[in-house]
Amino acid sequence: MLQTFLKRRETAVVALESDLNFHPLLLKAERINSSGAKRLFDVLFTSLLFLLVFSWLFPIIILCIKLTSKGPVFFRQQRNGVNNSTFTCYKFRTMYAHCPNVDDKGNYLQAKANDPRVTPSGKFLRKTSLDELPQFWNVLLGDMSIIGPRPHPIELNEVSEGVIENYALRYLVKPGVTGWAQVCGFRGPTQSANAMQGRVNHDIWYIQNWSLWLDAKIIFLTLKTAFWGDKNAV
Repeated sequence: MLQTFLKRRETAVVALESDLNFHPLLLKAERINSSGAKRLFDVLFTSLLFLLVFSWLFPIIILCIKLTSKGPVFFRQQRNGVNNSTFTCYKFRTMYAHCPNVDDKGNYLQAKANDPRVTPSGKFLRKTSLDELPQFWNVLLGDMSIIGPRPHPIELNEVSEGVIENYALRYLVKPGVTGWAQVCGFRGPTQSANAMQGRVNHDIWYIQNWSLWLDAKIIFLTLKTAFWGDKNAV
């Protein structure tokens, strides 16, 4: 099914004709998607977070959001998942309500440094990645995994698929709350094609080299980044 999907994608032709060893990558992706151990870890780890951390942390974050701006607490957006399926991705709202996500030409507006759309509480949430925590609900629903390629807005995918080599290969596995690209310096907005290509290359490397130990390493590095803050966060 994954192979059929990729052959339908225009950008997948690049992958099939390039130096990328496609067949082992496909087999590894299927192994990741069928891994009972990975899914069990996702569910158990997420359940512990909800019980031990989110039960007291979420009320604090919600209060900060409500005190610094009007509007809903959560931000919902349709994003692409495994096999290019769509799902509703959840985040804490970090921008003022009703701010545009696209410009007059329909281009997706990524966040940037000192973005006026970002609220006071949103700046802290984005710097520490706390705005991503509601996506653990997506993990429980099975839309996402804790570790995997970050899900991009559909508008950004539509632009990137035509210009970024092997971009469609990100859809081989479930998207993640965090990923190898993010802990290697490719977190946050990708304002250039080179930055996006670097992220995609790291996403593919993750699929090629996946193991539970690698997932554990990424979680550790993510927690380290969240504690110290991320200079790439905007």
